[in-house]
Amino acid sequence: MKKIFKIVMWTLVAVIFAGTFVYLYMNSRPKEERYATVQPTRGDIERTTVLTGTIEPRDEIEIKPQISGIISEVLVEAGDLVNEGDVIARIKVIPEAAQLSSAQNRVDVANVALDDAQAKYERAKMLYDKKVIAREEYETAEATWLKAQKEVSGARDALRIVREGVSELNAKESNTMVRATITGLVLDVPVKVGSSVIQSNTFNDGTTIATLADMNKLIFKGNVDETEVGQLAVGMPMTIAIGAMPDVSPSAVIEFISPKGTSSNGANTFEIKAALSDLPESGLRAGYSANATVSLRRVKDVMMVPESVVEYAGDSTFVYCLGDTVPTQQWKRTAVKTGLGDGINLEIVNGIDSTATLRGDKIQ
Repeated sequence: MKKIFKIVMWTLVAVIFAGTFVYLYMNSRPKEERYATVQPTRGDIERTTVLTGTIEPRDEIEIKPQISGIISEVLVEAGDLVNEGDVIARIKVIPEAAQLSSAQNRVDVANVALDDAQAKYERAKMLYDKKVIAREEYETAEATWLKAQKEVSGARDALRIVREGVSELNAKESNTMVRATITGLVLDVPVKVGSSVIQSNTFNDGTTIATLADMNKLIFKGNVDETEVGQLAVGMPMTIAIGAMPDVSPSAVIEFISPKGTSSNGANTFEIKAALSDLPESGLRAGYSANATVSLRRVKDVMMVPESVVEYAGDSTFVYCLGDTVPTQQWKRTAVKTGLGDGINLEIVNGIDSTATLRGDKIQ
Protein backbone atom coordinates (compact mmCIF):
# COMPACT_ATOMS: atom_id res chain seq x y z
CA MET A 1 0.00 0.00 0.00
CA LYS A 2 2.80 2.37 0.89
CA LYS A 3 4.58 1.50 -2.34
CA ILE A 4 1.51 2.41 -4.43
CA PHE A 5 1.15 5.68 -2.52
CA LYS A 6 4.79 6.61 -3.26
CA ILE A 7 4.35 5.82 -6.95
CA VAL A 8 1.28 8.09 -7.15
CA MET A 9 3.08 10.90 -5.34
CA TRP A 10 6.13 10.75 -7.58
CA THR A 11 3.88 10.61 -10.64
CA LEU A 12 2.10 13.82 -9.54
CA VAL A 13 5.43 15.55 -8.92
CA ALA A 14 6.61 14.56 -12.37
CA VAL A 15 3.44 15.83 -14.01
CA ILE A 16 3.66 19.16 -12.15
CA PHE A 17 7.33 19.55 -13.05
CA ALA A 18 6.67 18.78 -16.71
CA GLY A 19 3.71 21.16 -16.81
CA THR A 20 5.76 23.92 -15.27
CA PHE A 21 8.54 23.36 -17.75
CA VAL A 22 6.14 23.46 -20.71
CA TYR A 23 4.44 26.60 -19.39
CA LEU A 24 7.74 28.44 -18.92
CA TYR A 25 8.93 27.33 -22.32
CA MET A 26 5.80 28.49 -24.08
CA ASN A 27 5.90 31.87 -22.35
CA SER A 28 9.56 32.36 -23.11
CA ARG A 29 8.93 32.13 -26.85
CA PRO A 30 8.55 35.53 -28.58
CA LYS A 31 4.91 36.29 -29.31
CA GLU A 32 3.91 37.17 -32.83
CA GLU A 33 2.39 40.67 -33.07
CA ARG A 34 -0.23 41.01 -35.72
CA TYR A 35 -1.74 44.24 -36.99
CA ALA A 36 -4.78 45.15 -39.01
CA THR A 37 -3.99 46.47 -42.46
CA VAL A 38 -5.16 49.71 -44.02
CA GLN A 39 -5.32 50.73 -47.68
CA PRO A 40 -5.04 54.37 -48.80
CA THR A 41 -8.26 55.78 -50.23
CA ARG A 42 -9.20 58.83 -52.27
CA GLY A 43 -11.65 61.48 -51.18
CA ASP A 44 -12.21 65.04 -50.02
CA ILE A 45 -10.77 66.48 -46.81
CA GLU A 46 -12.13 69.60 -45.19
CA ARG A 47 -10.68 71.30 -42.16
CA THR A 48 -13.26 73.14 -40.11
CA THR A 49 -13.48 74.97 -36.82
CA VAL A 50 -16.49 75.32 -34.56
CA LEU A 51 -17.32 78.58 -32.79
CA THR A 52 -19.69 78.78 -29.84
CA GLY A 53 -21.96 81.77 -29.38
CA THR A 54 -25.54 83.02 -29.34
CA ILE A 55 -28.22 84.26 -31.70
CA GLU A 56 -28.87 87.96 -31.13
CA PRO A 57 -30.80 90.77 -32.84
CA ARG A 58 -28.66 93.07 -34.93
CA ASP A 59 -30.15 96.10 -33.18
CA GLU A 60 -31.64 95.89 -29.70
CA ILE A 61 -33.36 99.17 -28.79
CA GLU A 62 -34.06 100.34 -25.25
CA ILE A 63 -37.10 102.62 -25.02
CA LYS A 64 -36.69 105.33 -22.37
CA PRO A 65 -39.08 108.09 -21.22
CA GLN A 66 -38.67 111.77 -21.98
CA ILE A 67 -40.25 112.76 -18.68
CA SER A 68 -39.96 111.53 -15.09
CA GLY A 69 -42.94 110.17 -13.21
CA ILE A 70 -44.89 107.03 -12.30
CA ILE A 71 -45.94 104.32 -14.76
CA SER A 72 -49.73 104.53 -14.91
CA GLU A 73 -50.30 101.99 -17.69
CA VAL A 74 -48.28 99.38 -19.57
CA LEU A 75 -49.83 98.45 -22.92
CA VAL A 76 -47.44 95.71 -24.11
CA GLU A 77 -45.73 92.62 -22.77
CA ALA A 78 -42.75 90.52 -23.85
CA GLY A 79 -43.47 88.73 -27.13
CA ASP A 80 -45.81 91.39 -28.58
CA LEU A 81 -45.23 92.83 -32.04
CA VAL A 82 -45.37 96.63 -32.20
CA ASN A 83 -45.16 99.19 -34.98
CA GLU A 84 -43.15 102.36 -34.92
CA GLY A 85 -45.13 105.03 -33.09
CA ASP A 86 -47.34 102.65 -31.08
CA VAL A 87 -47.91 103.69 -27.47
CA ILE A 88 -46.33 101.12 -25.18
CA ALA A 89 -46.78 102.84 -21.80
CA ARG A 90 -48.22 105.95 -20.14
CA ILE A 91 -46.62 107.99 -17.40
CA LYS A 92 -48.30 109.99 -14.65
CA VAL A 93 -46.31 113.10 -13.85
CA ILE A 94 -45.49 113.85 -10.22
CA PRO A 95 -44.50 117.54 -10.30
CA GLU A 96 -41.83 119.00 -8.10
CA ALA A 97 -43.12 121.54 -5.59
CA ALA A 98 -40.67 124.24 -6.73
CA GLN A 99 -41.54 123.83 -10.41
CA LEU A 100 -45.27 123.78 -9.66
CA SER A 101 -45.04 126.94 -7.53
CA SER A 102 -42.99 128.73 -10.19
CA ALA A 103 -45.47 127.81 -12.92
CA GLN A 104 -48.43 128.94 -10.81
CA ASN A 105 -46.70 132.27 -10.07
CA ARG A 106 -46.14 132.77 -13.78
CA VAL A 107 -49.88 132.32 -14.39
CA ASP A 108 -50.74 134.84 -11.64
CA VAL A 109 -48.28 137.42 -13.00
CA ALA A 110 -49.60 136.92 -16.53
CA ASN A 111 -53.19 137.48 -15.33
CA VAL A 112 -52.21 140.72 -13.60
CA ALA A 113 -50.44 141.92 -16.74
CA LEU A 114 -53.49 140.95 -18.82
CA ASP A 115 -55.87 142.90 -16.58
CA ASP A 116 -53.61 145.98 -16.80
CA ALA A 117 -53.22 145.67 -20.58
CA GLN A 118 -56.96 145.19 -21.06
CA ALA A 119 -57.75 148.29 -19.00
CA LYS A 120 -55.27 150.39 -20.97
CA TYR A 121 -56.62 149.02 -24.24
CA GLU A 122 -60.24 149.85 -23.36
CA ARG A 123 -59.24 153.36 -22.29
CA ALA A 124 -57.20 153.90 -25.46
CA LYS A 125 -60.08 152.67 -27.60
CA MET A 126 -62.48 155.07 -25.95
CA LEU A 127 -60.11 158.01 -26.46
CA TYR A 128 -59.37 156.95 -30.05
CA ASP A 129 -63.07 156.80 -30.85
CA LYS A 130 -63.36 160.42 -29.57
CA LYS A 131 -60.40 161.43 -31.74
CA VAL A 132 -58.38 162.38 -28.64
CA ILE A 133 -55.33 160.17 -29.30
CA ALA A 134 -53.53 159.12 -32.44
CA ARG A 135 -54.16 155.80 -34.17
CA GLU A 136 -50.57 154.67 -33.45
CA GLU A 137 -51.07 154.97 -29.69
CA TYR A 138 -54.31 152.98 -29.92
CA GLU A 139 -52.67 150.17 -31.93
CA THR A 140 -49.80 149.98 -29.44
CA ALA A 141 -52.28 149.48 -26.58
CA GLU A 142 -54.12 146.83 -28.61
CA ALA A 143 -50.90 144.94 -29.37
CA THR A 144 -49.92 144.98 -25.70
CA TRP A 145 -53.33 143.58 -24.77
CA LEU A 146 -53.10 140.74 -27.35
CA LYS A 147 -49.57 139.92 -26.21
CA ALA A 148 -50.78 139.70 -22.61
CA GLN A 149 -53.47 137.23 -23.70
CA LYS A 150 -50.84 135.02 -25.35
CA GLU A 151 -48.69 135.20 -22.24
CA VAL A 152 -51.58 134.01 -20.06
CA SER A 153 -52.26 131.11 -22.47
CA GLY A 154 -48.58 130.14 -22.47
CA ALA A 155 -48.33 130.32 -18.68
CA ARG A 156 -51.40 128.13 -18.24
CA ASP A 157 -50.04 125.59 -20.75
CA ALA A 158 -46.70 125.55 -18.91
CA LEU A 159 -48.54 124.95 -15.64
CA ARG A 160 -50.41 122.01 -17.22
CA ILE A 161 -47.17 120.52 -18.50
CA VAL A 162 -45.63 120.72 -15.04
CA ARG A 163 -48.75 119.34 -13.37
CA GLU A 164 -49.84 116.71 -15.93
CA GLY A 165 -47.04 116.47 -18.47
CA VAL A 166 -49.47 117.26 -21.29
CA SER A 167 -49.61 120.36 -23.45
CA GLU A 168 -52.88 121.65 -24.91
CA LEU A 169 -51.13 122.40 -28.18
CA ASN A 170 -49.68 118.91 -28.80
CA ALA A 171 -51.60 116.54 -26.54
CA LYS A 172 -51.18 113.68 -29.07
CA GLU A 173 -47.40 113.99 -28.88
CA SER A 174 -47.31 114.24 -25.11
CA ASN A 175 -44.18 113.04 -23.35
CA THR A 176 -46.42 111.10 -20.97
CA MET A 177 -47.05 108.58 -23.76
CA VAL A 178 -44.02 106.37 -24.36
CA ARG A 179 -43.93 105.21 -27.99
CA ALA A 180 -42.07 102.51 -29.90
CA THR A 181 -39.26 103.96 -31.99
CA ILE A 182 -38.99 100.93 -34.33
CA THR A 183 -41.18 98.16 -35.68
CA GLY A 184 -40.28 94.90 -34.01
CA LEU A 185 -40.74 92.40 -31.19
CA VAL A 186 -40.93 93.34 -27.53
CA LEU A 187 -38.12 91.39 -25.85
CA ASP A 188 -38.52 92.66 -22.31
CA VAL A 189 -40.65 95.01 -20.22
CA PRO A 190 -38.70 95.59 -16.99
CA VAL A 191 -41.21 98.04 -15.43
CA LYS A 192 -44.67 97.60 -13.93
CA VAL A 193 -47.57 99.90 -13.18
CA GLY A 194 -46.53 102.05 -10.24
CA SER A 195 -42.81 101.95 -11.01
CA SER A 196 -40.95 105.25 -10.80
CA VAL A 197 -39.10 106.22 -13.97
CA ILE A 198 -36.48 108.84 -14.74
CA GLN A 199 -36.32 110.71 -18.01
CA SER A 200 -33.44 110.26 -20.42
CA ASN A 201 -31.17 113.30 -20.61
CA THR A 202 -27.55 114.34 -21.05
CA PHE A 203 -26.59 113.34 -17.51
CA ASN A 204 -28.75 110.25 -17.04
CA ASP A 205 -29.46 107.23 -19.23
CA GLY A 206 -33.00 107.08 -17.88
CA THR A 207 -35.18 104.12 -16.97
CA THR A 208 -35.72 101.46 -19.63
CA ILE A 209 -39.45 101.01 -20.27
CA ALA A 210 -39.10 98.22 -22.85
CA THR A 211 -36.53 96.55 -25.09
CA LEU A 212 -37.42 96.12 -28.77
CA ALA A 213 -35.69 94.34 -31.64
CA ASP A 214 -36.32 93.53 -35.29
CA MET A 215 -36.24 89.71 -35.27
CA ASN A 216 -35.94 89.63 -39.06
CA LYS A 217 -32.37 90.92 -38.71
CA LEU A 218 -30.42 88.46 -36.59
CA ILE A 219 -26.71 87.84 -36.18
CA PHE A 220 -24.52 85.12 -34.71
CA LYS A 221 -22.13 86.46 -32.08
CA GLY A 222 -19.36 84.15 -30.94
CA ASN A 223 -15.68 83.90 -30.07
CA VAL A 224 -12.72 82.30 -31.82
CA ASP A 225 -9.37 81.31 -30.33
CA GLU A 226 -6.30 83.35 -31.25
CA THR A 227 -4.73 80.30 -32.92
CA GLU A 228 -7.48 80.24 -35.56
CA VAL A 229 -8.56 83.87 -35.92
CA GLY A 230 -5.82 84.46 -38.52
CA GLN A 231 -7.46 81.89 -40.81
CA LEU A 232 -10.83 83.68 -40.80
CA ALA A 233 -11.81 86.59 -42.98
CA VAL A 234 -14.80 88.83 -43.47
CA GLY A 235 -17.11 87.31 -46.08
CA MET A 236 -16.41 83.65 -45.21
CA PRO A 237 -19.58 81.51 -45.03
CA MET A 238 -20.54 79.46 -42.00
CA THR A 239 -23.28 77.04 -41.03
CA ILE A 240 -25.21 77.61 -37.83
CA ALA A 241 -26.47 74.81 -35.57
CA ILE A 242 -28.99 75.85 -32.90
CA GLY A 243 -29.29 73.52 -29.94
CA ALA A 244 -32.92 74.36 -29.21
CA MET A 245 -33.90 73.93 -32.89
CA PRO A 246 -31.96 70.94 -34.30
CA ASP A 247 -33.95 70.95 -37.55
CA VAL A 248 -33.01 74.57 -38.34
CA SER A 249 -29.60 75.27 -39.90
CA PRO A 250 -29.46 78.84 -41.19
CA SER A 251 -26.42 79.98 -43.11
CA ALA A 252 -24.39 83.04 -42.21
CA VAL A 253 -21.57 85.21 -43.52
CA ILE A 254 -18.86 86.71 -41.32
CA GLU A 255 -19.16 90.50 -41.29
CA PHE A 256 -17.01 91.48 -38.32
CA ILE A 257 -13.84 90.17 -36.63
CA SER A 258 -12.75 92.08 -33.57
CA PRO A 259 -9.31 93.68 -33.97
CA LYS A 260 -8.71 93.28 -30.22
CA GLY A 261 -8.82 90.07 -28.22
CA THR A 262 -10.06 89.50 -24.71
CA SER A 263 -8.48 87.22 -22.12
CA SER A 264 -10.67 84.56 -20.52
CA ASN A 265 -9.33 81.72 -18.33
CA GLY A 266 -5.83 82.27 -19.66
CA ALA A 267 -6.84 82.13 -23.34
CA ASN A 268 -7.20 85.01 -25.77
CA THR A 269 -10.35 85.05 -27.89
CA PHE A 270 -11.68 87.39 -30.55
CA GLU A 271 -15.33 88.31 -31.09
CA ILE A 272 -16.96 87.27 -34.36
CA LYS A 273 -20.24 88.55 -35.81
CA ALA A 274 -22.03 86.97 -38.76
CA ALA A 275 -25.26 87.97 -40.51
CA LEU A 276 -27.85 85.16 -40.65
CA SER A 277 -29.87 84.30 -43.73
CA ASP A 278 -32.43 81.61 -44.62
CA LEU A 279 -34.25 82.34 -41.37
CA PRO A 280 -37.40 80.36 -40.48
CA GLU A 281 -40.65 82.30 -40.45
CA SER A 282 -40.96 81.98 -36.69
CA GLY A 283 -39.45 80.26 -33.70
CA LEU A 284 -36.04 81.91 -33.39
CA ARG A 285 -35.57 83.71 -30.10
CA ALA A 286 -32.92 86.12 -28.97
CA GLY A 287 -30.31 84.46 -26.77
CA TYR A 288 -30.45 80.94 -28.25
CA SER A 289 -27.12 79.12 -27.87
CA ALA A 290 -25.60 78.15 -31.21
CA ASN A 291 -22.50 76.68 -32.84
CA ALA A 292 -21.06 77.98 -36.07
CA THR A 293 -19.02 75.70 -38.34
CA VAL A 294 -16.52 77.47 -40.59
CA SER A 295 -14.61 75.78 -43.40
CA LEU A 296 -10.98 76.87 -43.14
CA ARG A 297 -9.60 74.83 -46.07
CA ARG A 298 -10.70 72.02 -48.37
CA VAL A 299 -8.99 69.69 -50.84
CA LYS A 300 -10.76 67.37 -53.27
CA ASP A 301 -9.97 63.90 -54.62
CA VAL A 302 -6.70 63.37 -52.76
CA MET A 303 -5.04 60.21 -51.42
CA MET A 304 -5.69 59.93 -47.70
CA VAL A 305 -5.18 57.53 -44.82
CA PRO A 306 -6.53 57.39 -41.28
CA GLU A 307 -4.50 59.79 -39.14
CA SER A 308 -4.00 57.03 -36.56
CA VAL A 309 -1.62 55.09 -38.90
CA VAL A 310 0.78 58.03 -39.21
CA GLU A 311 3.75 58.30 -36.84
CA TYR A 312 5.13 61.74 -35.98
CA ALA A 313 8.80 62.25 -35.20
CA GLY A 314 9.74 65.89 -34.88
CA ASP A 315 9.00 67.55 -38.22
CA SER A 316 8.88 64.21 -40.04
CA THR A 317 6.01 61.79 -40.56
CA PHE A 318 6.18 58.05 -41.21
CA VAL A 319 3.95 55.10 -42.02
CA TYR A 320 4.67 51.38 -41.82
CA CYS A 321 4.27 49.52 -45.12
CA LEU A 322 3.74 45.76 -45.28
CA GLY A 323 6.75 44.02 -46.82
CA ASP A 324 6.21 40.28 -46.25
CA THR A 325 3.82 38.08 -44.31
CA VAL A 326 5.90 34.89 -44.05
CA PRO A 327 6.42 33.67 -41.42
CA THR A 328 5.20 36.89 -39.70
CA GLN A 329 4.15 40.33 -40.85
CA GLN A 330 7.17 42.41 -41.81
CA TRP A 331 6.81 46.21 -41.70
CA LYS A 332 8.98 48.85 -43.34
CA ARG A 333 9.09 52.34 -41.84
CA THR A 334 8.54 54.77 -44.71
CA ALA A 335 8.77 58.55 -44.68
CA VAL A 336 5.79 60.37 -46.20
CA LYS A 337 4.84 63.97 -46.81
CA THR A 338 1.43 64.86 -45.44
CA GLY A 339 -1.01 67.60 -46.30
CA LEU A 340 -4.37 68.65 -44.92
CA GLY A 341 -6.02 66.73 -42.10
CA ASP A 342 -9.43 66.91 -40.49
CA GLY A 343 -8.67 65.00 -37.30
CA ILE A 344 -9.80 61.68 -38.80
CA ASN A 345 -8.14 61.41 -42.20
CA LEU A 346 -4.83 62.85 -43.39
CA GLU A 347 -3.77 63.75 -46.91
CA ILE A 348 -0.68 61.92 -48.22
CA VAL A 349 1.19 64.08 -50.73
CA ASN A 350 3.98 61.65 -51.58
CA GLY A 351 6.05 58.78 -50.17
CA ILE A 352 3.67 55.90 -50.95
CA ASP A 353 1.23 55.02 -53.69
CA SER A 354 -2.36 53.88 -53.54
CA THR A 355 -1.35 50.17 -53.66
CA ALA A 356 0.58 50.28 -50.38
CA THR A 357 -0.68 48.25 -47.45
CA LEU A 358 -0.21 50.11 -44.19
CA ARG A 359 -0.05 48.98 -40.59
CA GLY A 360 -3.16 49.74 -38.56
CA ASP A 361 -4.16 48.90 -35.02
CA LYS A 362 -2.68 45.93 -33.22
CA ILE A 363 -4.83 42.81 -33.20
CA GLN A 364 -5.26 41.55 -29.65
